[in-house]
Amino acid sequence: MSILKLVFVTITVSLAIIAASAHDQGEDASMASTSIDDAETKVADKNRKKPVTYDGRSLIIDGQRELLFSGSIHYPRSTPEMWSEILERAKRGGINVVQTYVFWNVHEPVKGKFVMEPEYDYVKFIKLIHEKDMYVTLRVGPFIQAEWNHGGLPYWLREIPEIIFRSNNEPFKLHMKDYVSNVTNTLKKENLFAPQGGPIILAQIENEYNHIQRAFREEGSNYVQWAAKMAVSLDVGVPWIMCKQTDAPDPVINACNGRHCGDTFAGPNKAYKPALWTENWTAQYRVFGDPPSQRSAEDIAFSVARFFSKNGSLVNYYMYHGGTNFGRTSSAFTTTRYYDEAPLDEYGLQREPKWSHLRDVHKALNLCKKPLFNGAYSVTKLNQHHEIIVYEKADSHLCAAFITNNHTKTPTTINFRGTDYYLPPRSISILPDCKTVVFNTQNIASQHNSRNFKTPKESNNFKWEVFSESIPTTKNIPVNEKIPAELYNLLKDASDYAWYTTSVELGPEDLPKKTDLSPVLRILSLGHSLLAYVNGEFVGSNHGSHEEKSFEFQKPVKFKVGVNDIAILACTVGLPDSGAYMEHRFAGPKSITILGLNSGKIDLTNNGWGHKVGIQGEELAVFSEKGSKKVEWKEAKGPGKTVSWYKTNFATPEGTDPVAIEMSGMGKGMIWVNGKSIGRHWMSYLSPLGKPTQSEYHIPRTYLNPKDNLLVIFEEEVADPGKITIQTVDRNTVCSIITENHPANVKSWATKKGKFQPVSDNLMPTAELRCPHLRTIKTVEFISFGDPAGFCGAFEMGKCDAPGARQIVEKTCLGQPSCTVPLDKAAFIQGKDPCSNIMKTLAIQVKCE
Repeated sequence: MSILKLVFVTITVSLAIIAASAHDQGEDASMASTSIDDAETKVADKNRKKPVTYDGRSLIIDGQRELLFSGSIHYPRSTPEMWSEILERAKRGGINVVQTYVFWNVHEPVKGKFVMEPEYDYVKFIKLIHEKDMYVTLRVGPFIQAEWNHGGLPYWLREIPEIIFRSNNEPFKLHMKDYVSNVTNTLKKENLFAPQGGPIILAQIENEYNHIQRAFREEGSNYVQWAAKMAVSLDVGVPWIMCKQTDAPDPVINACNGRHCGDTFAGPNKAYKPALWTENWTAQYRVFGDPPSQRSAEDIAFSVARFFSKNGSLVNYYMYHGGTNFGRTSSAFTTTRYYDEAPLDEYGLQREPKWSHLRDVHKALNLCKKPLFNGAYSVTKLNQHHEIIVYEKADSHLCAAFITNNHTKTPTTINFRGTDYYLPPRSISILPDCKTVVFNTQNIASQHNSRNFKTPKESNNFKWEVFSESIPTTKNIPVNEKIPAELYNLLKDASDYAWYTTSVELGPEDLPKKTDLSPVLRILSLGHSLLAYVNGEFVGSNHGSHEEKSFEFQKPVKFKVGVNDIAILACTVGLPDSGAYMEHRFAGPKSITILGLNSGKIDLTNNGWGHKVGIQGEELAVFSEKGSKKVEWKEAKGPGKTVSWYKTNFATPEGTDPVAIEMSGMGKGMIWVNGKSIGRHWMSYLSPLGKPTQSEYHIPRTYLNPKDNLLVIFEEEVADPGKITIQTVDRNTVCSIITENHPANVKSWATKKGKFQPVSDNLMPTAELRCPHLRTIKTVEFISFGDPAGFCGAFEMGKCDAPGARQIVEKTCLGQPSCTVPLDKAAFIQGKDPCSNIMKTLAIQVKCE
């Protein structure tokens, strides 16, 4: 083959790959024809040194104002192998900034020893963002909260003499400055700040400090001043921000966190600072015991449009991808699954319509960019619920309008410049030319989808084996303290578990004479949970909650004459992550008494206690291939004992879909796959709906071997692993739901040579369906043009339906990777309108394979 032919083949293959990628991204495949010269120019432009300044309107990056749509994506909450695809999907969703914390306890687990493990390499993560041509907001903290263990503060910090976290306290400030300096110097050396040619355009010091500032009185204000001055002195070349910090000292910018900062944010504390929104909560993180948490795509889009219509210039979605709290990284009572309801779900899959609807509001706002930055701002408040905001530059074509109906129940029609505009309840219509509605926050023109969990047979041929922990006595764990040790200080965050042992001698005269009476063991605990044993027999368990960690344990016990051994397995479920004086939080058994004895109450609190951190299986690492050979396993049959380990092997599911384990039949504990912990499970803590808060637990494919995998579970409670299943996850059920009142898709318009104009000949509402990567539409599972009910994955026919709709949709969509179905009323009803008096809805559900 000649060199010329080889080059031609290489370019052809490369362009084919790019075209396939462009198809997956929902973009015009003509993007693949980008020239090499253009690509080189783009790379050079990306690496150009860009000064970052600001004024009262926006950040100014390399002399240009930008509308910044940011998404929080945390590098420890997914694997490095997942980062690229997650970032690609964020970029396709219109995200041009990625916000991440830096996690102190990950990078300095031992005082003075900074580490950068491959799975926590934030330098690599930031460089990858840069490769994707996106900016970065770096939240250095060092306190981050983030529902992360100890709010990101390393445990050893608790043990510094006389330390008070997050206060004008010299020991804390010393270590905080050392850490922040280390992070910023590391990034400077890699030229990652924008003035060096990198992607970082903003840095954050501290985090929502206003919440606790009053607890420290004057010293709280002094700390804020010190933190700001310290950060600025590091000379990173980009602005510093403080979120939820109304008194942020100059030149630090105060930013808003919340759900509706367009209405709740009082604004920057100085007129020359821009309005920035650092956390727009896309749902709510969950703690064990919570019911599902949702926030609609419509509400988020409304909040974004509202904020930008009122001089906002940056919004950050917290989270855009939440991911997974692997291992023991989650804070107290927080689930392993984090912000699963974000635009990218726990597995990194696009949650529709949230992903697409927010992509579309970004497009609509970008169509307004020139008027927003160059036009004069005016507000016409029509009444309590209705208003019109206009950005217009005199003697030019630049004009953008935001028409708002803030009534939560009633639609309305608003006349603007001689034209009537219909607005659904609680919605904003965006008009980039002050004439054309390209987007309404309540009308979702983009697609929906439904998540499916499948159970591959080849991965569920389990043969379970069990190994049970021995219940210790004072012979195994001798008394070493007079009273029970405080649990956090005992564990030092090295384990979730610690054994407490003591013994008490009872005579015949102490025990009740009646056989139907039993003494009661009472344990008052500061949290988080415990299991109690008397003479090696399980007595019971109890736990606190996220809101109230402390609890009371009381159970009747059959004591015997003679020496009675008492053992308590005390457990934590993550360290606290918020509030003042975190260094003074405590957990574990506080007092232990026996009630109901003939001789009266016996207080065992000062009885003398033995202590042991961790459990035997942890010490032997039985969750690993090597460690699992150090104990004797038995065949597991039915429900097993408490504090037991279960192991089996399973085949790696075929394909590339994400993998999860469904934990039916289990109680509370931890899960390992091939020696890697995928986090804590807690199936027995039910929500008010009577269901576990989380049932499926993510197993990253990079944790799996090519064929066979070791699965090990530590289970605290009586449980039966027979119902556990390995599952694959997809979002291959794709839907569209539009009405006659919907505007055309926002991609039907563009700004060319500074002028807003249509780029489509068909400006009617359309149902748009696109399969995930390399899949095509196999079946049309539901179609109705009329008054269907339900939602994607669970549609129902209404009383009215046009019979011609199915034939049109099947002809247009079957066998295609994507399809567009115009809402052509005449074509659907074919001259016979079964319900002419209602506004029609078109609902389509297809299956991709």
